[in-house]
Amino acid sequence: MSVYTSLRDHFLIAMPNMADPHFTHSVIYICEHSPEGAMGIVINLPLSIHLGDVLQNMNIATDDDNISQTPVLAGGPLQQERGFVIHRSSLQAWESSLALTKAISITTSKDILFAIANHQGPKDAIIALGYAGWEGGQLEREIAQNTWLCGPADPQVLFDVLPENRWRAAGALLGVDMDCVSHEVGHA
Repeated sequence: MSVYTSLRDHFLIAMPNMADPHFTHSVIYICEHSPEGAMGIVINLPLSIHLGDVLQNMNIATDDDNISQTPVLAGGPLQQERGFVIHRSSLQAWESSLALTKAISITTSKDILFAIANHQGPKDAIIALGYAGWEGGQLEREIAQNTWLCGPADPQVLFDVLPENRWRAAGALLGVDMDCVSHEVGHA
């Protein structure tokens, strides 16, 4: 009898030998994981667009250059036209939001973008287009094949570390210096 352990609220950290260009040096925040599969958002690969571009495309105005220049991340290769906002949980209710933990939620409704544009949204938020997904058992096989390191997520890495530094910071949570990990796959 096997015991199932959910990886929800964990980081997947791509090993240096990751061949898939969608995930090279990526960190994925796992939003859902069950025997049926998993879903996560890449939290460290900026796109060439910023939040101001997304807001303009949605006819949402903002007068704040800091908001306009917020990076939008490539959340994953699936449904890249779909937006996701990972943010600290608050008392504010959004139209389509799911509490992932007591401290972190994910929202997909555009009301949160209106609020962010008008300084009424969550202070800490990651905006991403697309997501990563795995069929049942697929993620577990990839972890067993040394494709990913996995460990508990940390809100500080999510919200206080710059995207380009999150891969190393997530590895450091596990006591791993990602620059010293071999590019060769091996099994002890």
